[in-house]
Amino acid sequence: QVQLVESGGDSVQAGGSLRLSCAASGDTYSRDCMGWFRQVSGKEREKVAALSTVGGTPYYVDSVKGRFTISQDSAKSTLYLQMNSLKPEDTAMYYCAAAERWMGICQQYNFWGQGTQVTVSS
Repeated sequence: QVQLVESGGDSVQAGGSLRLSCAASGDTYSRDCMGWFRQVSGKEREKVAALSTVGGTPYYVDSVKGRFTISQDSAKSTLYLQMNSLKPEDTAMYYCAAAERWMGICQQYNFWGQGTQVTVSS
């Protein structure tokens, strides 16, 4: 099993920055793919950014391209999301998620953290 714990969420003003962290533990193979999602009450959960442990091009949803950066520590135990130039529309609960890579393809994200709240005021 995999356990994910997010931290770093806060309330900031528009234009500010935050760095979210996701501490990961458990089976490494089950978290070959990791990413960040966010969700606003009443709306569907949205994939924000994703990075696999075997290289490739990181994924970013169009609305955060150029502002957010996903990264991972060398030990692959912590996932980060650096968020710059924050906008009110970035306000959401942010979740860390993990998935298994099978035959070169990231599978469904089956493991989720508890979420960390990001609030951006105008």
